Amino acid sequence: MRRLGSVQQKIACVFVTEVKEGQSRKRDCQQFQVVATEKVNPVALEANIDCAIATEKLDGTCCYVTNYKGQPYLWARLDRKPNKQAEKRFKKYQYSHRSCKGFTWNVEEDFKTVPEMWIPAHRVKHHNGHPVPDEHGHIPGWVPVEMDNKQYCWHSSVVDYEVGAAIVLRPSAGNEDVLEIAAVPLVDLQEQTLELIGTNVNGNPYGLGSKKQPVHCLVSHGSVRIRNPPPVDFQQLSSWFQESPEGRVEGIVWHCNDGTLIKVHRHHLGLRWPDGKTSLGDRAVIIHVNGTVDEYDNSKDLFTPFSRLNGHCFSQLQDIQFDL
Repeated sequence: MRRLGSVQQKIACVFVTEVKEGQSRKRDCQQFQVVATEKVNPVALEANIDCAIATEKLDGTCCYVTNYKGQPYLWARLDRKPNKQAEKRFKKYQYSHRSCKGFTWNVEEDFKTVPEMWIPAHRVKHHNGHPVPDEHGHIPGWVPVEMDNKQYCWHSSVVDYEVGAAIVLRPSAGNEDVLEIAAVPLVDLQEQTLELIGTNVNGNPYGLGSKKQPVHCLVSHGSVRIRNPPPVDFQQLSSWFQESPEGRVEGIVWHCNDGTLIKVHRHHLGLRWPDGKTSLGDRAVIIHVNGTVDEYDNSKDLFTPFSRLNGHCFSQLQDIQFDL
């Protein structure tokens, strides 16, 4: 199975989009909506999207595994954003021009400081040695997840740097209809991007865990395939999202043969998300977290409770619960 592309940048929509007046369905403070037209994006056609692999777009927060302190580490997504004055100037320009094209940034002065360990994401453009903001005025990047950083406590709950492993949700090798939660060596995830999903991430659309017993896990981007995806057609995609059990997903990400990533989000088609049960949350899951409780002797992470459930099967993902 070929390795699919990692997510280091904003991904283009499969349809040509346009901006419409009105409250955004996705962002509370945004007074406009980005909606899809019925015209397929030329970028998708050039990348031969009809031959691409369709995968589920997951609703969580993006992570990355790369080296830090001489070993594979989990990194959290942290975009470098403009300060208040620069943001105000950018919004004013955007409003008057109905576009951000032509806006000039002073990267040294316009942006908030980031932690010393911060690195820009791959393929971020540079000018005079400085990373250049994207069309949204952000510089995508990453910071390493340290175990004592409360801001990233849910990230740190799914990694154990002493053991060198992460809690990963993926389709079972023996039966792709069934999911498995496994302790995967971080070295096997090197240079991959993943989605952290769970109780305290993005409103928990998959119904994982509870406030009393939070459950989180990482999902490698591109690992959850969509079988029999609909053709790249506005009406057929819209019907699939609303009528197919497999369509109860946030969106689709197509991985094209040339490495191009293309997506569609339910919001692009004017559809709600979340909207009741999810395809992922309804799937059966088996726990494969081997190792002794002594090996995973860290009360802050999820390895100990998952190791106690090793071999246990749940009829649906949202049924996972730990014995207190």
